[in-house]
Amino acid sequence: MPNDLIDRIRLLRTPGIGPITFHQLIARFGTPAAALAAVPDLARRGGGAPPRLFGEGDATREVECVERLGARYLAAGQGLYPRLLAEQDDAPPLLIAKGNLSILDRPAVAIVGARNASAAACRFARGLAYDLGLEGLVVVSGLARGIDSAAHDGALEGGTVGVVAGGIDIFYPPENEARQSAMFERGLVVAEMPPGTEPRARHFPYRNRIIAGMSAGTVVIEAAPKSGSLITARLAADMGREVMAVPGSPLDPRAQGCNQLIRDGATLIQNAGDVVEAIRPSATVRSERDRFEPPPAELNGDSALESVVELLGPSPVPVDESSASPALLAARYRWPCSNSTSPAGSIAMLAARSVSDPLDAAIPAAPPYTRVRKGI
Repeated sequence: MPNDLIDRIRLLRTPGIGPITFHQLIARFGTPAAALAAVPDLARRGGGAPPRLFGEGDATREVECVERLGARYLAAGQGLYPRLLAEQDDAPPLLIAKGNLSILDRPAVAIVGARNASAAACRFARGLAYDLGLEGLVVVSGLARGIDSAAHDGALEGGTVGVVAGGIDIFYPPENEARQSAMFERGLVVAEMPPGTEPRARHFPYRNRIIAGMSAGTVVIEAAPKSGSLITARLAADMGREVMAVPGSPLDPRAQGCNQLIRDGATLIQNAGDVVEAIRPSATVRSERDRFEPPPAELNGDSALESVVELLGPSPVPVDESSASPALLAARYRWPCSNSTSPAGSIAMLAARSVSDPLDAAIPAAPPYTRVRKGI
């Protein structure tokens, strides 16, 4: 049994040492063994009592339990550990995974949403996940009721990863036992917590950061305000990842969260092609596309374009990205109605600009409206 793995488990399971502290200790002392040896002295120098280090015997028993379950450890920075997740400062130092590990070599997109989702939303999530598999994308979700379960079902053939809040051997909710067992065989299930851990409310935000961190983008389908799905979307935005949402009826409380995301700058999603374009703008999309309709004759030609330029004013100047958070940049530039870089494509962006946005100062205001041409 590798001593390095035992030392990693001992360091990680020691009270008071979380993922960020773990990474800082490794960066300072080089190895888990050296970090373990330094922890008592560091605690004394900080004025606190030395923590009780996780025992070597306990770590050995945990490893044996993981092996009996047919799972394995993935260490940050080593082997098959998810590359995008490893970029985060609070990435789990260890993941426990069971299933088809080759799935981790492929690009992934997260699908999350309401547990009490409507039948139509579940049907849409199932179809979207299936189509994303045809596009070569792995679907990541949280193995919860509703949208999560539908997404896993649709993506089972194409590739799916379930991130659980408890131990790898815990089926939660209980009715998902058959689904999770199927994913052990045909997909992949990952957990941050040791085996036998029953999920608690505090564990789910930790799980959500893994879902967002593993994925190039996050799609939200039906989410109430202040729901866990919106936490995942916020985490994805903070990581600089694409945030996408499926619109819903204003009369349905389950759609309010998605509609709010779109209003705040998330990309509006209607099919798998929209998702592929959002996370891989230069990719060729195999999904069915809407038929292109040429513009009216009176808007064709360079003179019409010049008129639009005159109406809108100069194109927005670049924003200083070094001083803006990823979330703010995402909210500033990812408008669902304005993917074009042409002057005409910036109409929706200029119209939807928030007067309270601190980045507005960097964007020149359009000149007062003047009638440039009859009909425009």
